[in-house]
Amino acid sequence: MVICVVRAFVAVDLPVELHEKITEIQLKFNEFKFKFVDPELVHITMKFLGEVPDNKLSDISKALDNVKCDTFSSHVKGIGVFPKPKFAKVIWLGCDGNFDALYEQIEKSLSSFELEPTLHRFSAHATLARVKYLPKKKKTEFLELLDELKDFEIGNMDVKSIKLKKSILTPKGPIYETLHEVSLQ
Repeated sequence: MVICVVRAFVAVDLPVELHEKITEIQLKFNEFKFKFVDPELVHITMKFLGEVPDNKLSDISKALDNVKCDTFSSHVKGIGVFPKPKFAKVIWLGCDGNFDALYEQIEKSLSSFELEPTLHRFSAHATLARVKYLPKKKKTEFLELLDELKDFEIGNMDVKSIKLKKSILTPKGPIYETLHEVSLQ
């Protein structure tokens, strides 16, 4: 029997009403030639599952049905980077709200599965772009723009569900497919 694997993650999607502001912020970084995430695909990764055997996806979906968390509001605001401004690899949007409690519930519900370990402390954010290369002569300009945008207002959203998603990596960017959605209470 052949077992296929699926690259999977659990996410909160950003609503369509925020896509225009996401595009606006990405355009401010346009001259840097970063690899931007399509505004329609921008999301908050709650848990990256890694390569999962497709025959386990049903069990993972059932486990996620056990997540107990109330719906909550989130203010999406501010631009930041990982790991640090002078060595930026990821540009992200900040998100506040009850994400830590939601993350703990997801971790608890998936604890019996052998999944890829989480390498970093959870921090709610939505990736806007990946920095492959930043010329030294552009670094000061980049740091000034980051400082200017650190409090940029994107908007508010209600977090009402989490989604188990499949990710297919292509040369033109990832393709995401929702496999299962869990409504929060």
